Amino acid sequence: MAKIKALKAFRPAKGLEKKVASRPYDVLNSAEAKIEAKDNPHSFLRIIKSEIDFEDGVDVYSEEIYTKAKDNFKQFVADGVFQQDEQACLYLYKIVMGDIEQIGLVCGSSTKDYFDGIIKKHEYTRPKKEKDRIKHIKTSEIHAGPVFLTYKANPTMDEVVANYLSENEAAVDFTADDGVHHSIWVVKASDVIEKIVTVFDSEIEATYIADGHHRAASTSKVGKMMEEKNPNHSGEEDYNFFLSVLFPDNQVNIIDYNRVVKDLNGLSEDAFLDKIKEKFDLTKVSEGPVKPENIRCFGMYLSGSWYDLKLKSTFGTSNDPVDSLDTSLLQEFVFDPILGIKDQRTDERIDFVGGIRGMKELERRVDNGDVKVAFSIFPVSIAQLFAVADSGNVMPPKSTWFEPKLRSGLIVHKYI
Repeated sequence: MAKIKALKAFRPAKGLEKKVASRPYDVLNSAEAKIEAKDNPHSFLRIIKSEIDFEDGVDVYSEEIYTKAKDNFKQFVADGVFQQDEQACLYLYKIVMGDIEQIGLVCGSSTKDYFDGIIKKHEYTRPKKEKDRIKHIKTSEIHAGPVFLTYKANPTMDEVVANYLSENEAAVDFTADDGVHHSIWVVKASDVIEKIVTVFDSEIEATYIADGHHRAASTSKVGKMMEEKNPNHSGEEDYNFFLSVLFPDNQVNIIDYNRVVKDLNGLSEDAFLDKIKEKFDLTKVSEGPVKPENIRCFGMYLSGSWYDLKLKSTFGTSNDPVDSLDTSLLQEFVFDPILGIKDQRTDERIDFVGGIRGMKELERRVDNGDVKVAFSIFPVSIAQLFAVADSGNVMPPKSTWFEPKLRSGLIVHKYI
């Protein structure tokens, strides 16, 4: 069963929440972060992307970058930008983007659960990114960004959340510049905290990483390092729990994660299309774009034209939860045999475009000559994610894109 814990968190001072809150560290590069934090000394980007306080071109993995993150957080606390709750609390985090509404539980999730497989994964992590987050966590001594977890919706938990929201006012309530609305309720009542912790301990068999595999791995490994250094380790220390937000699966919104490829592996366009036709029903569309409406269907943009691709029924018949994913089917029938891409994680000829950028971004990348061909993909379902994670396997890289994104800096966990 899933073990969670209330946290004595740091939160922005009243009225500063919108200024502090930032997009996650891994959805924007250093240049974009510098622009976003311009004229905002309170932006949390100064902690999770602390290179923005240096000249352009600085080595973002240098020791001074991690030290600056620690110093900036300490200064924020000293200046009253961040204030720590007087007692350990749970938090309810509501995000509204258009007609999508999600209400998650912010808490500490057990690092032991991570290592024991109760917190389930569906992606590999990359050593370079893990090393970066480990250094950031160790140096700053905080869990700056939450891991986005999901769990199979539970009626008891649904009722507890609904009752609490109806009877209490939000402590934080603002609309970010991108139009996404964020609200947070602070749960201090010991009886409510105990009930929620008990629900997870007795009724929630597993939680699943939706977004934040590198954060989960890094925080858990730092916790293990702390455990090994503590001769009086009990298992209840704060370093045994990482900052997380848990959403029921029926509220999670997964959108498409598309692919672009730089060249046709030496093939002419006609030869490439002929090879595609061997496994796919191919139709040139007079008016695009082609956004797939079902599994085994794909859009393809090549030389200013959109094509509708449907995998022929005689191919891709495996019931394996990984092999049956559309991202796997593209790999098996297009990327490997036709385009010569053996590993999407390492081949620099392929790139990934989150669906939040829209089909126009695929067209733009092809039209400006940055890439040769683009593929649009039907989104992975939460059921497919669960099936892959439950099987102990992993998806191809960049298979899922979750929206709306959590804001960083609204709740911070200092684990020492």
